[in-house]
Amino acid sequence: MIVRIMGEGQVKLDDSHFTELNKLDDELLAEMETGDEAGFRNTLGALLNAVRTMGTALPDDSLEPSELILPAPDASLAEVRGMLSEDGLIPGSTD
Repeated sequence: MIVRIMGEGQVKLDDSHFTELNKLDDELLAEMETGDEAGFRNTLGALLNAVRTMGTALPDDSLEPSELILPAPDASLAEVRGMLSEDGLIPGSTD
């Protein structure tokens, strides 16, 4: 799956990593619901770092269609809230 981190670029990520990413997404969603800004900031950073370390960065000149778009590291709670689907940021994360 091709994942775009806004403001950074694209990462190719194997589907086998989504169980771990879904756990972080669920945690992020819970922190957003309670307004836990510090927890939200930490979990968003952990989620983006996990994508970066588990995936392979695509070249900057690569224009693959992104199947998943994640917020920039400095995105606000309100900006991320606007990106949410019923599953959170990552499909299937509210099992």
